Amino acid sequence: MTPTQNAAPSSTRFLQVDGGRIAYDVQGSGPLVLLVPGMAELRSSYRLLAPALVEAGYTVATTDLRGHGESDTGFAGYGDPETAGDIVALLEALGRPATVVGNSLAAGAAVIAAADRPELVEGLVLVGPFVRNPPMPFGMKSLFHAMTAPLWVAAVWKAYMPSLYAGAKPADFAEYRDAVIANLRRPGYGQAFSQTARLTDHAPAEARLAAVTAPALVVMGDRDPDFKNPAAEAAWIGEALGAEVVVVPDAGHYPHAQQPAITTDAVLAFLRSVHPDA
Repeated sequence: MTPTQNAAPSSTRFLQVDGGRIAYDVQGSGPLVLLVPGMAELRSSYRLLAPALVEAGYTVATTDLRGHGESDTGFAGYGDPETAGDIVALLEALGRPATVVGNSLAAGAAVIAAADRPELVEGLVLVGPFVRNPPMPFGMKSLFHAMTAPLWVAAVWKAYMPSLYAGAKPADFAEYRDAVIANLRRPGYGQAFSQTARLTDHAPAEARLAAVTAPALVVMGDRDPDFKNPAAEAAWIGEALGAEVVVVPDAGHYPHAQQPAITTDAVLAFLRSVHPDA
């Protein structure tokens, strides 16, 4: 899917889960890799990573979060456990285990899915991962809730997005940002994003870290503005999971889009360790 597409492309499939449909697409052949974007993002967030994985001999499924992209809105719940349930449902529908690549919120969801259903998750790649609640200055949570109110969330997010892409930006950043904001302005999607932002709690992911048995890779941008010390957060997650850690230079919260060559090399090396005979 190209960044500017808002209508579902012909390759889009839909999975019915409790409360609505989840949009996804599948391409390639070989071991399965599931790419799950972060909050407010579209599945085309992986537009620079997915083709390289397909070319390297992997089946790549890319999904939109509930209430995002081409997935339905109107779900009763949003957040890490709900997204984990969608990941599990999609892997069950695809009929085989996968390495799950999760960005931001989706990283916490991937941790829960791996802990709850280890037979479905062969590996974890956590990109700009939220797997615990970061400390917040007094009043910041209330400010964030005010910023993400449905009436003005599209305008606020348009202004805020560049800061999340601290460092190098993809060449098509302006086009991609326009696609994200156009999606937020569709009926129901601003409300769904607002609910996701307000309801998400990463404590359930932190509680399940010790139960994860799958091999893992942590990929963190060295300028990720969501963390006071991105390298230290990546190291903490790496220690908790016994994971390899790659800190990507000149990248913020989306190293897979900002530094695709470095991120792709790291992901492919990890996938080769998960599937040495592939």
